[in-house]
Amino acid sequence: MTPEEITTAAETLLQAERSGRQCGLLSLSHPGMTLDDAYAVQAALVGLKRAAGAQVIGWKIGLTSRAMQQALNIATPDSGVLLDDMLFQDGDTIPEGRFIQPRIEAEIAFVMKAPLAGAGVTRDQIIAATDYVAPSLEILDTRIQRVDPETGKARIITDTISDNAANAGVVLGRQRHPVEAFDLRWIGAIVTRDGVVEETGLGAGVLNDPVTGILWLVHRLSRYGMGIVAGDILLSGSFIRPVEAPPGSRFEADFGAFGAVRLNF
Repeated sequence: MTPEEITTAAETLLQAERSGRQCGLLSLSHPGMTLDDAYAVQAALVGLKRAAGAQVIGWKIGLTSRAMQQALNIATPDSGVLLDDMLFQDGDTIPEGRFIQPRIEAEIAFVMKAPLAGAGVTRDQIIAATDYVAPSLEILDTRIQRVDPETGKARIITDTISDNAANAGVVLGRQRHPVEAFDLRWIGAIVTRDGVVEETGLGAGVLNDPVTGILWLVHRLSRYGMGIVAGDILLSGSFIRPVEAPPGSRFEADFGAFGAVRLNF
């Protein structure tokens, strides 16, 4: 994609978010779009938001489970940027109309106390740089249509990455834990909507270890000369399938001894 096409795509996504009306698939209008193109669109979109006053507060990692990778026919996760207007509090109610087609995922969040950058960063360095881990919910939204109404073509990985990895919000639970206090592979969540269990999962669903998700992120950012900074919130990846969040729905993610997160729409 040309720089002009990247800028136009980012502006289209921003307008879709502000208007609440989804735009068409970028993979249809730009069939030769690469992953680098998609991340360039994402960066341009985030740049527009930062120019309007938004602040970066961290990163999200997506498509970490085998089920989601197979659904999109890929073999790698993706990432997106967390901004300050995406942060909600445990128990909050999301105003009607804030999102277009929100969905919920359960994740383990890492909050960092030291910066990390470079292709040589190790698992032990990730653990040493982590301030604490916490239960969390991620709110997904789609500024791009999930399926093109004319062709029936579903969005693909380049659409998702361009759309800031479908990132829309994050809610941290009130509990805070040292990263080594639990075996994160065995941290699970029971996610209910309106009192009905919709999804369950274990941390091992995230690349066999949520720490591996953070390691993947740091290594990916290093290819662009970037890294994480102290204070960043890092969503390590969902270990459940996304759950639709229609108006009026009530969510609770019960992580057992690890904590809980609640959110209403």
